[in-house]
Amino acid sequence: MSEPQQSTPPPDPRPPQPAPDPPRPWRTEGLPPAPSAKSNRPKWSLLAMLAAGYAVVFAILTVQDRLAAPEPVPYTEFKQQVGGKNVSELFARGDSIQGVLKKGVPVPGDTTRTYERFTTERPTFASDDLLAELTDGGAAVRATPLVQERGILTNLLISVAPFLLLIGFYVWMFRRQQNMMGGGLLGGTPRKPVDKDTIRVTFDDVAGIDEVEDEINEIVDFLKDPGKYRKLGARAPKGVLLAGAPGTGKTLLARATAGEANVPFFSASASEFIEMIVGVGASRVRELFTEARKVAPAIIFIDEIDTIGRARGGARAFGGHDEREQTLNQILTEMDGFSGQEGVVVLAATNRADVLDPALTRPGRFDRQIMVHAPDQKGRLAILKVHTRKVPLGTDADLEKLAASTPGMTGADLANLVNEAALLAARRNQDTVAHRDLTDALEKVQLGTARSVVIPQTERRRTAYHEAGHALLGMLQPGADPVRKVSIVPRGRALGVTLSTPDADRYGYDANYLRGRIVGALGGMAAEQEVFGVITSGAESDLEHVTRVARSMVGRWGMSDRIGPLSVLPLEGDPRMAGVSETLLNAVDDEVRRITEECYADARRLVREHRAQLDAIVTELLAHESLDEAEIYAAAGIVREPAHA
Repeated sequence: MSEPQQSTPPPDPRPPQPAPDPPRPWRTEGLPPAPSAKSNRPKWSLLAMLAAGYAVVFAILTVQDRLAAPEPVPYTEFKQQVGGKNVSELFARGDSIQGVLKKGVPVPGDTTRTYERFTTERPTFASDDLLAELTDGGAAVRATPLVQERGILTNLLISVAPFLLLIGFYVWMFRRQQNMMGGGLLGGTPRKPVDKDTIRVTFDDVAGIDEVEDEINEIVDFLKDPGKYRKLGARAPKGVLLAGAPGTGKTLLARATAGEANVPFFSASASEFIEMIVGVGASRVRELFTEARKVAPAIIFIDEIDTIGRARGGARAFGGHDEREQTLNQILTEMDGFSGQEGVVVLAATNRADVLDPALTRPGRFDRQIMVHAPDQKGRLAILKVHTRKVPLGTDADLEKLAASTPGMTGADLANLVNEAALLAARRNQDTVAHRDLTDALEKVQLGTARSVVIPQTERRRTAYHEAGHALLGMLQPGADPVRKVSIVPRGRALGVTLSTPDADRYGYDANYLRGRIVGALGGMAAEQEVFGVITSGAESDLEHVTRVARSMVGRWGMSDRIGPLSVLPLEGDPRMAGVSETLLNAVDDEVRRITEECYADARRLVREHRAQLDAIVTELLAHESLDEAEIYAAAGIVREPAHA
């Protein structure tokens, strides 16, 4: 069949045929559903049913009123009943009279019917003494009508009220069900993009992750100028997976990407897609992607995607969850539907990239995976400068020194640190945030909030020896992290704390350094054993840390000659499920015990050999409760040497 021409075609002798429905794909991308000719039928049908019901109820009520109305009788008939003393009650308004007979009598002119209630009109020319006759006959004359008749308006309201209540009930149920199912399944309000004008975040607000910005700048450049890439046959990555520890700035980076590209930004948490009702999550995914295509170029950001993107099947699967799998399948299908020319990029964030389904992380879905690590010292300094832009700093505030003493902190940790310092300065009625406020806030964040607890002197002295043992052995270990703070002020769950941080960021640890960490952690327990001859429960957290480090050395990092270069202990799960034998696990336990016992023996030996330095630190602690780095090394008589990276 040839294409129709622009001119009017000749008349077709065949009878007109209804136009076939256009072929519909499984989902419509970027366009609302086409209106259907049958869409109005349920509405008109419902209106017709309501009108018919209203008419029936109105007619029934009206007929009922007519049947219950009093019988109209002539005035002469009424006078006969008054004379016969058959009137029981009577009400009169002007010349209109209503009444009730004591005994029913036939209707005048129709002997087949009788009446008791009646109404009549008294002629204006009547001159009888009606009240006296009624009184003689024992009739009661009332001041209110005997029959309260409803008017047309009352009947109208009564007849419509049940339908209004029924409609209101169904509307309430519909909205309740719509809210419970998230709105997406029953035609709720579509998800709107974050307003890029009111929530404006750019790369100027992101610091400390320059290498990640360089990676994602390509996405920004493509969304700004897609023609430059399309003419060379290139397409934008369909998805970018941001993986990293919590608080490293993955969500902030996604928002900054949308702000730099000046495109709509759709943000959703993966947990928002999961519902008890199977199919709701997949419907929400379709709705989200459809709305993004309508305003393309756009960015879709799905936070914590591991909630729905876990591997299907295998050791890491948590049973069969139909709703989670349907939602994941819908995301996979939607991302496959991108042609590369739509300008919709999916960003996702997770801190558990290892549990994601391989179908989600393959090229063509999430083409690019970017690891977002905790910032280094230079990055922490840049982050501190960003978060202190609106904070008035004192002249003595040293952000470089603060950045050097916060290794391992993420952007969220540093933002919280600056906020705590500002709150502390406000409580002290200061106009600026001094360096002392920053260091006190760091202590609060790292060590916990100080508690006002009255501790007996003996317990206080034992705590001082415990913390002095940690500090002394930390200073004596070659290459160990410098001791920054020692305190016997109760903070959090601990009665005292010892803080050691490196001079520079560390990215790898050798066996000697780790053994030194174990010796330092056992220093408190060793000091109590040597001085008091007892071991207290205060070493609980120390033993947990020691056991964790020793097991990692033996079972994960190959630092045991007996076990060899094997990874025996997985990050999670039972090692027996991976085929590790009981013999090998017993050997790991023996090696862990050997390392900790050797380190504990070294700790006790060092405490005995340097008892005078230990007592000197304790004396200063009991006098001042808290010692900073310079005071600690001065009390021990040890020259501070830079730690080796």
